[in-house]
Amino acid sequence: MAESKGALIAKTVQKHAGRAKEKFLQNLGKVDRTADDIFDEHLQNFTRQQNAATRLQKEFNNYIRCVRAVQAASKTLMDSLNEIYESQWTGHDLLYVQAQNLDMLWQDFTHKLADQVLVPLNTYQSQFPEMRKKIDKRGRKLVDYDSQRHSFQSLQGNPKKRDELKVSRGKDQLEEAKRTYEQLNSELHDELPALHDSRVLFLVTNLQTLFAAEQVFHAESAKVFSELEAIVDKLANESQRGSYTLKKNSEQQSPKSPNANSSLIINTQPAQNNITAALDDSTATATAAAAAAGDSSPTTQLNGNANGNDNSLNNQDASSKNTIAPAKRVEELYDIPVGATTDNLPPGVLYRVKATYKYSREDVDELSFDVGEIIRVIEYDDPEEQEEGWLMGIKEGTNEKGMFPANFTKLL
Repeated sequence: MAESKGALIAKTVQKHAGRAKEKFLQNLGKVDRTADDIFDEHLQNFTRQQNAATRLQKEFNNYIRCVRAVQAASKTLMDSLNEIYESQWTGHDLLYVQAQNLDMLWQDFTHKLADQVLVPLNTYQSQFPEMRKKIDKRGRKLVDYDSQRHSFQSLQGNPKKRDELKVSRGKDQLEEAKRTYEQLNSELHDELPALHDSRVLFLVTNLQTLFAAEQVFHAESAKVFSELEAIVDKLANESQRGSYTLKKNSEQQSPKSPNANSSLIINTQPAQNNITAALDDSTATATAAAAAAGDSSPTTQLNGNANGNDNSLNNQDASSKNTIAPAKRVEELYDIPVGATTDNLPPGVLYRVKATYKYSREDVDELSFDVGEIIRVIEYDDPEEQEEGWLMGIKEGTNEKGMFPANFTKLL
């Protein structure tokens, strides 16, 4: 066993030495080399094709690694957003749902890239090493064939020292080397062009799969991000209205409190009427008593008239105070901006504004308008509903009523 193994090694070394000698002589031009221009062209095409496939495989592997890194970063980002997006904010549950949808899109996308693009690319690439081995084997058999051909020619070239046994043996070896070489050469003449032509169909199929997966992923992702944008826009609008602003609670109501003013408006007039009625009743009673007693002295009448005049003056003062007080309270509740025109306005209108931007309402209690439309600013029906940065108004021409953002308008 050891002897046969050693003999095999010696034979292999002898073959390699013979081939090296043959190539050396061929390079020196001392022996002929079998030329095959068509095969050389196939070999050049194969080399370019293999290099292109190797580069594509390398770059696509790197692309998938980057995609998976972005997928992990996207999931971490959305998890962070779900944590900081407070539960009482609008769209909290929708944000979580869209984050899950986005994660599923990433998973589907990476799966398609790996399973439908990378696996076929690896299969395509695996053909080249095997074909390269066959090409190298064909090269070795070609050297063997040339070597046997040259040896046989040498045996035939010297008629004086011609050994028919060696010539016969050399002929057999030449025919065997030629048959082995031509068989490999014929197979490669068929396989190399077929492999080269397959590059177009493979590339088309592979790129179509890649681009279709990209198109679906980005289209569906765009829908998810559109929904996320709508959620944040709604949060911004509600925040602008002050929906999430902390309000201070105080035990004592300020003089500008709507409740305090409304109580003054409600209670002042009845109290004044009661006082006036009581004074009138006491005056009438005193006059009747004086008449019954027959006391009609100038002093009594003067005192009665004086009291009556005093009561009339008091009633007039109280009436004037009641007339002025509501106007002051309106100014306290609704700060009319400096520069606003308040003259010649219809009753109940505080001032007028003109729209500088288009606004579309988002709730039924809001007012929509276009640029240039005139709006009459009025009081809120319930002062407690007033929100910072928002006004109540009626649009001229249509008499539509509702709330609107003040920063979308300018004073007239």
